[in-house]
Amino acid sequence: MQCLSGLASPGRRFGLLRQPTGSSPLMKKHLLSLPLLAALATACNSNTQKTSADKPDLLQAALDTTVAAGDDFFTYANGSWLKSHPIPASESSWGIGKEVQNEIYARLRQTSEEAAAAKATPGSNQQKIGDFWAVGIDSVKADQLGAAPIQPELARIAGMQSVAEVPGVVARLIPLGVDALIGPGIYQDAKNSERMALYLYQSGLGLPNRDFYFNTDERTKNIRREYLRHLAATFRLLGQDEATAQANAQRVMSLETALARSSRKLEALRDPYANYHKKSIAELNQLTPGLDWKPWLTQLELGKVDTVIVGQPEFYQTVGKLLKTAPLADWKAYLSWQLAHTFAPTLSAGFDQEHFRFYSTVLRGAKSQRPRWKRVLDMEESALGDALGQLFVKEYFKPETKARYEKLVKDVSASFAEHIQKLDWMSEPTKKVALVKLQKITPKVGYPSKWRDYSSLTIDRSSLAANVMRANEWKYRYALNKLGKPVDRTEWDMTPQTYNAYYNPSNNEIVLPAAAFAIPGLLDADADDALVYGYAGASTIGHELTHGFDDEGSQFDAQGNLKEWWSKDDRARFKKRVDAIVRQFDAYTVLDSLHINGKATAGENIADLGGIVIAFDAFKKTKQYQEGKKIGGLTPTQRYFLGYALGWQNHQRDESLASRILTDVHSPAQFRVNGPMADVPAFYEAFAVKPGQKLYRADSARVTIW
Repeated sequence: MQCLSGLASPGRRFGLLRQPTGSSPLMKKHLLSLPLLAALATACNSNTQKTSADKPDLLQAALDTTVAAGDDFFTYANGSWLKSHPIPASESSWGIGKEVQNEIYARLRQTSEEAAAAKATPGSNQQKIGDFWAVGIDSVKADQLGAAPIQPELARIAGMQSVAEVPGVVARLIPLGVDALIGPGIYQDAKNSERMALYLYQSGLGLPNRDFYFNTDERTKNIRREYLRHLAATFRLLGQDEATAQANAQRVMSLETALARSSRKLEALRDPYANYHKKSIAELNQLTPGLDWKPWLTQLELGKVDTVIVGQPEFYQTVGKLLKTAPLADWKAYLSWQLAHTFAPTLSAGFDQEHFRFYSTVLRGAKSQRPRWKRVLDMEESALGDALGQLFVKEYFKPETKARYEKLVKDVSASFAEHIQKLDWMSEPTKKVALVKLQKITPKVGYPSKWRDYSSLTIDRSSLAANVMRANEWKYRYALNKLGKPVDRTEWDMTPQTYNAYYNPSNNEIVLPAAAFAIPGLLDADADDALVYGYAGASTIGHELTHGFDDEGSQFDAQGNLKEWWSKDDRARFKKRVDAIVRQFDAYTVLDSLHINGKATAGENIADLGGIVIAFDAFKKTKQYQEGKKIGGLTPTQRYFLGYALGWQNHQRDESLASRILTDVHSPAQFRVNGPMADVPAFYEAFAVKPGQKLYRADSARVTIW
């Protein structure tokens, strides 16, 4: 039940992120962040799963009744579970998504070990999985190789004789998965969804985003100090003496700060019109005087492109200026750092541990590193996700499970249509168009109808870094191959084993991977409708449907084009409601003086609230709701809301929380439960919420949108 972030990148995937996920589909590496597979109900072996008759009710067992539901519903619903499931030292957070991952990690490990031991046919998926695993798990070999796997690229950088050579080296590094200076990506044109286009987005920072370079609170200032230490330590690992390493660390910090100064803030990236600037190559050259883009694009294998969509023109103006003013020594330091940073987790222990120290301990608070085998499986998922997916769904996602959730999609969609028809703030003409858009949303449930073909990808046992590089190059060219061809609307941007989901406005589709419906330790057959409608219907399906009509998704029409289809008055009335939810979430203090960014998180908060009210009305039509029988001492309505809260059963370390407040368009888990519940009348009735309780909001203060 999670969803890929509603980040306003060219990919425009909106969703309900429960754990950090990977980045854009073209050429970004997913080395450390993709969630892994979760076994679904009917797929689990009965000899390893207890039925509901053998153990306490899942929802009842998680309750912390020392907390009043009307004061803190998140803790009331999940408190006992959170107390009995502390965050492991190797993690920056822990929750239901990590439990799902753990269930499948063991299966993936067995699959990979069997593939490594098999005499697989060369070039087969089994051979690729086996070789990736075998060399990845071999830490002794990684230590013996040291930085050797990236040495040819380091030599290329060191061999530059002038700044004029920088674009060529950048063009070499980007296909390898290195975020070097610029951010090219191939996506559907936001204003013409039938066409694939080249986007240029802001990129190239080693810290999570621009705010980390400029915020003046003590926490962020300390991160900058630690970042300089990390930069210098990485340069020492590359063989530089202390003085050179310190000087190069300052060079990188200076260059990245200049890039950050021209980078947009998180909330500013959510405006699709403000981040869409179509330019010819000649106009692109005018944007960056003295920089000729034609040869650079040719080096990137994009020489036939005649137009580019620039997301943030001011960023590329800065890129152009830096390529004229920054000295060669700065560029050598910056590109060497970006290369080493990208592949550090695949190299020897020194690189790997230093990368972990800064990015996992300093930024996210993890106390010890996750086992190598899990980290290798994450990389394997990124490189060969569809190959693993084919094996997964064949064994673990049965037809009857798929049918249940396809029906749930239909039920929630029908409820959404009823909500639109009953709106008192939307005019009839706009309602008609809204209903057309809803009806045209394509649901993709479980797994794709066709799989990616990895036959041209070489995987061997030379080194883990080499396999990751080749996989990134394969993904780069896979994306390049889309230019000039019809848009493939059957494609998935997530694997079936990903505990996540998303709405893609360019395709007007919701994508619901098989793993998104998994509940750890519970057979699907044993999950009552109340739980499922809350856990899957509200927090995933209803959430994703609502993204098509949130403050950002609503700017795309039924064909997936960025085009206004609302009347001015309807848009104004809608904006008043959006402003109300922005104010509500702005007021929430998360940590120290850190508040939720209401503008940046607006789309997700709208989708959370919409998903809850829409799926609840769908649930009211079920036999369970109408019979009203209690399970585990809980009414059907109570179980519905608790099922929703179950989907956000998660806690995280302060360091991780502080980082995500600055970088994530999703509110923290506690507020994804307490925030929308405070606006839902049925929740008040189900749990007897009264004035004076912390979640209570007067009728006039409650936000109502869908």
